[in-house]
Amino acid sequence: MAEIFISVGSNINPETNVRAAIVALRAAFSNVRISPVFRSQAVGFDGDDFLNLVVAATTDLTPTAVALLLQDIENRHGRDRRQPKFSSRTLDLDLLLYDDVVLAGGGLQLPRGEIEKYAFVLAPLAAIAGDRRHPVTGQTIDAMWRCLDKSRERLQEIPFAWEAPY
Repeated sequence: MAEIFISVGSNINPETNVRAAIVALRAAFSNVRISPVFRSQAVGFDGDDFLNLVVAATTDLTPTAVALLLQDIENRHGRDRRQPKFSSRTLDLDLLLYDDVVLAGGGLQLPRGEIEKYAFVLAPLAAIAGDRRHPVTGQTIDAMWRCLDKSRERLQEIPFAWEAPY
């Protein structure tokens, strides 16, 4: 079984879509753990704020199979792939880490480059896997978080109601 880390983000009906993503991820993977939820500004375009978190889980699927499954979950929740890369979205699921695998090709990059670039990825990853070492840099995720220039992004940990209000 491989340990995987998945970034979850949404800025279109984000509370509903984040809840739906967690249900789908729990159905697809084992030993699911969830980071705190963070609110962050849109990066690369003007748009509503995103809700972001990271999910840790285990799987016996290959990295490619995990990536395809994540795309299927996105599609089932209204992800419009005709939109530009930096745009609003119902659901964005990215495979960040797959054990200590280093891979580039076939549309898949592991570890995902966003780990080193964006607070909205690194903060929830550090909250759930701070002691884990990045397979390329060798730094702990927590050390990477402490060294990241946080002045470029507005990021706030928020309480999140996992049960939908009635």
